[in-house]
Amino acid sequence: MAEVINMPRLSDTMEEGTVAKWLKKVGDKVEEGDILAEIETDKATMEFESFHEGTLLHIGIEEGDGAPVDSLLAIIGEEGEDISALLNGSGTTESKEEATEDADAKAEENTASESSSEPAEIPEGVEIITMPRLSDTMEEGTVASWLKKVGDTVEEGDILAEIETDKATMEFESFYSGTLLHIGIQEGEGAPVDSLLAVIGPEGTDVDAVLKAQAGGGSSSSKPKEETASKEAPKKEEAPKTETTATQDGSRIFASPLAKKIAEEKGIDLSNVKGSGDNGRIVKRDVENYQPSQTTAPTAEKTADASVPVAPISLPVGEESVEEVKNSSMRKAITKHLSASKFTAPHFYLTIEVDMDNAKASRTQINNLPDTKVSFNDMVLKACAMALKKHPQVNTTWTDDATIYKHHIHMGVAVAVDEGLVVPVIKFADQLTLSQLGAAVKDLAGRARTKKIKPDEMEGSTFTVSNLGMFGIQEFTSIINKPNSAILSVGAIVEKPVVKDGQIVVGNTMKVTLACDHRTVDGAVGAQFLQTLRAYLENPVTMLA
Repeated sequence: MAEVINMPRLSDTMEEGTVAKWLKKVGDKVEEGDILAEIETDKATMEFESFHEGTLLHIGIEEGDGAPVDSLLAIIGEEGEDISALLNGSGTTESKEEATEDADAKAEENTASESSSEPAEIPEGVEIITMPRLSDTMEEGTVASWLKKVGDTVEEGDILAEIETDKATMEFESFYSGTLLHIGIQEGEGAPVDSLLAVIGPEGTDVDAVLKAQAGGGSSSSKPKEETASKEAPKKEEAPKTETTATQDGSRIFASPLAKKIAEEKGIDLSNVKGSGDNGRIVKRDVENYQPSQTTAPTAEKTADASVPVAPISLPVGEESVEEVKNSSMRKAITKHLSASKFTAPHFYLTIEVDMDNAKASRTQINNLPDTKVSFNDMVLKACAMALKKHPQVNTTWTDDATIYKHHIHMGVAVAVDEGLVVPVIKFADQLTLSQLGAAVKDLAGRARTKKIKPDEMEGSTFTVSNLGMFGIQEFTSIINKPNSAILSVGAIVEKPVVKDGQIVVGNTMKVTLACDHRTVDGAVGAQFLQTLRAYLENPVTMLA
């Protein structure tokens, strides 16, 4: 009998997996224990073996595709076995027939209801104005001010209102002529894009009937024009443009954006056009009716100014391009885990500068021993483990009902990999020597980068250390690795002038920053932990006692 193989849950936090590679193809024989595929989880890429024997009859998730846990991954059975029932499910035909009958019945009901109550049409010449989308990110707008009131005559190109978007306050001009019959959004009020903003039409139109028809989905004979206008509106400008244009003599010309655009297309100098709008404002009809005979003779001053050569502006020419890269399961897991930490745990940060002169001298002496190699990071891990023993409040986990004190110390070490970041865990770090810590970190980090680390080797941390000193970063902050209460960010060791015994000498210092969850760790507790950490790092011999 055929066996259905679902996407397995390969770690405690895994919610979906991606098939990195299939090691068997449809038709291949599969033995119990054979590796079927390599599956990328939120923590690592792992081999998935078969618990059944037979022939691989079906692959449900192709290479590179992801799916939630328990989704159909594959089907294994006897060669030639009919698996259509497993793929389609039992009773499919009956359910389809029932669904078809239901759909037909509903269609008949809808047809009857439509024929009995057709929505009223919007009268000819009446235009419904909706809240325009004036920027690519705009979802709603606020009417800052109305420049027309109900009953006013509106000409095409007139400014109806000033609308506040998510980026700026912009003028919104009318694409129709008529009388402003209704205002749908009052000054100071906001509404989503495409909400009813105003109604323009012939004077004396029954506004209530228009509003009822519009609410009932009524159509207008001039609807295509409105749709064209609403589509053109956001294209006009994505950033606010000044409504004035300067002439050669410094005077300002008031013109609508549409009038300026038409003038630019026709090569018309707006300084020669007389405006008929409010306060002499130039609108669309003024530009369209402009005759060159209106041009006045330029004065000698204007001619002289116009003859001044203008240096050409060289603008960069290039092609915009983007690339869409599918988010990996690890990238999604990092996003979810760190977002949950940052947005739920109230972070605060404490920074100290540590004198590393003695640490450098001690490391040199230790590394002179045969078969011994210790890094500064190993010394930081050892110092943290010992400091946690003295300050158990930092080695805790917050829950809604209680604070959990961990009497064991499992040290998480942030390791960068190609896909993002993983945190291998060194168990019982306080019981390891410096050289043992170094060997453990090297082993876990190496296997994490080659995707050979096991999920249980990345679980159970009680405290985490993140070190970017090897990249020259002097100081940074980290997001707490839940369910820890703190994380230490380690910077680079810097050689610089320092004051010792009243004298300026060359010294070596390192900055470390402790990010704390204020629900479990108070400022004084964090500060005391850092004082103890500094004492261990500035006197490494105390860690060996």
